[in-house]
Amino acid sequence: MNSRVFRFDSYLLDCAGRRLTRDGAPVALSGRYLDALTLMVAEPGTLITKDRFMDEVWRGVPVTDEALTQCVASLRRALGDRAGAPRFIETVPKYGYRFIGEVRVAAKEREGDAGAAEASRGDMVVRAGMSGTAGAGLAGLIGGAGYGLAAAAGGVGGEISVLAVMVALTLGIALIGGAALAFAVSAARTWQGATSPTMIVAGALAGLVVGGGVHLIASDAFDLMLGAGPVRFTGAGEGMALGGASGLACWLAMRLRASARGAAVLGAAIGMVAGASIALAGGRLMAGSLQALADGVPGSRLSLDALGEIVGESGFGARTLLVTTALEAALFAACVAGGLVLSFRRFRGGAG
Repeated sequence: MNSRVFRFDSYLLDCAGRRLTRDGAPVALSGRYLDALTLMVAEPGTLITKDRFMDEVWRGVPVTDEALTQCVASLRRALGDRAGAPRFIETVPKYGYRFIGEVRVAAKEREGDAGAAEASRGDMVVRAGMSGTAGAGLAGLIGGAGYGLAAAAGGVGGEISVLAVMVALTLGIALIGGAALAFAVSAARTWQGATSPTMIVAGALAGLVVGGGVHLIASDAFDLMLGAGPVRFTGAGEGMALGGASGLACWLAMRLRASARGAAVLGAAIGMVAGASIALAGGRLMAGSLQALADGVPGSRLSLDALGEIVGESGFGARTLLVTTALEAALFAACVAGGLVLSFRRFRGGAG
């Protein structure tokens, strides 16, 4: 929460006390209007876009541009300002507003202010990163349970053990990938802004690194222990596509001021397209990698042929690969994007 005290002209804006006074007399403003004034005064001379007002003042509550126009008009009345000859609030047509009055920070509030701002940003990165990681973990649990049941249906025996192994394996990979992706996207959003497309780049790069690392470790481990490994295991290309899709969903959700549920829907749609594209390009995610492992290791009792039966194939064929890859990507992107946006909204609501 902003704890500074700003002075401009004959006004004093106490952010922590949520109070505006003129020559010591209180000036009546509603909570949202005070938030809007604080946002502008805290960054004098800076263009505050409409998206920033919607994200940081209305905090995701869907409102029209007219609400912002009315808010600024009320602030001008309270400050004795005029749109045609502004002393404090300047309109930048079609984009937003900027505070043009001379602003001073009360001396007692200056010390440590920059450090507090950085700490707040760091806290946001950690909270959102953990929330996104939890979303990835949920996706891993669901996927692992589904594939464990499919493997058990294949008659490998030890159904409980098979289910536990599949859940642990899928959950572990989902948490590793989800953590890297969530913290990268969260950092990009926090330091570059709510509508910055760097969230897409950050997600893609995180996916690229994690996907490449998983491929390298898995291939080397199977080759070392068994002398053979899957011919085609998920890797950097698939990770980049999935990470980029998740970052794109977060970016769109913030641009559209969508709720966490809306972000999850966007993630599911974008992830499904990305997953289908991965499969059509010859790539694979978890199910395809597990089947490749089963096919590439002599004597393996692992089989996901039961999934093929669901889509009308006699085994794990091209159609099954397409469907499972699309659904995996949709589930992962939906859970990660929903978790991230939920944390962004809650952090803004609690921290201001």
